[in-house]
Amino acid sequence: MRRQLDELIRVAGSRWAVEECFQTAKQECGLDDYQVRRYPGWHRHMTLAMAAHACLTVLRARQLDTDKAETDPPSSSTSASPKSDA
Repeated sequence: MRRQLDELIRVAGSRWAVEECFQTAKQECGLDDYQVRRYPGWHRHMTLAMAAHACLTVLRARQLDTDKAETDPPSSSTSASPKSDA
């Protein structure tokens, strides 16, 4: 019973992440800008908008990683120094 309740809570909590994803896609990629006339056109529009949103998300994550790497001080690691085979 407890495991089922934990699973229900996890699924209910993940709904918000999905909702935020759709909201962002609506704002940035025009997910809600298509006036449905026929299914094939709607399907193409949704697929293209979601693909664009996925690309933007990946590019944003890479940019954030790059910015973080540029602002973080270098770590003093001994594994980065060359080893001698003597």
